[in-house]
Amino acid sequence: ATALDVGIRQGKTVIIVRDGPGFYTTRILAPLLNEALEVLGEGGDIEEIDKAMCQFGYPVGPIALIDEVGIDVGAHVSNVMGPLFSIRGAVPNKAMEKLFAAGYKGRKNNRGFYRYGDTAGKKKKEVNKEIYIFFGGPNRKKFDTLEVQNRLSLVMVNEAALCLQEGILQSPRDGDIGAVFGLGFPPFLGGPFRYIDSLGFPKFLSLMEKLTERHGPRFTPAQILRD
Repeated sequence: ATALDVGIRQGKTVIIVRDGPGFYTTRILAPLLNEALEVLGEGGDIEEIDKAMCQFGYPVGPIALIDEVGIDVGAHVSNVMGPLFSIRGAVPNKAMEKLFAAGYKGRKNNRGFYRYGDTAGKKKKEVNKEIYIFFGGPNRKKFDTLEVQNRLSLVMVNEAALCLQEGILQSPRDGDIGAVFGLGFPPFLGGPFRYIDSLGFPKFLSLMEKLTERHGPRFTPAQILRD
């Protein structure tokens, strides 16, 4: 109650969540970032992944976000969250741990997925192509934009539903508010739960089942959505 009062006095929009690994926002962001690394490992292009998610409505792409937050932080979060996901068969990607061990920390030490410090006068930052060594080499392939958007967005939306199912969230409204205000989930889509409503349950479940078939149990739809 004290923390809630402090947040309101600061002019923040506050939600209350139950304790658990990653609480709510970090927990649902982790699968999205993990899926971005999976696409990279399958031959995806850093700029194309980021562009696809910005077109979906995010203010910044997931790969750029990893650099901003810090690869070292990402590696730590992966270790903390790993057991929670692994028990469901959603094995976390180990790329961030390998990158951190190799000295990559993102923007904070000018060694990340993008180049920093040597791009003066250039309109946009450049991809650090040497990082592709950790993702199968320099040869990249084209991914369908909608496929990338579905994989990254739906794995996050499904995690939000699991948070509601497990009582981490008190209501879908809280989940939408937390994702929009706390994570930059596209505001015009209303949040994860509003997005499920707009797609409709049959379409959402159909998309998730196809993704499960192609990519494994990390896309298994939350039981609360089936119910």
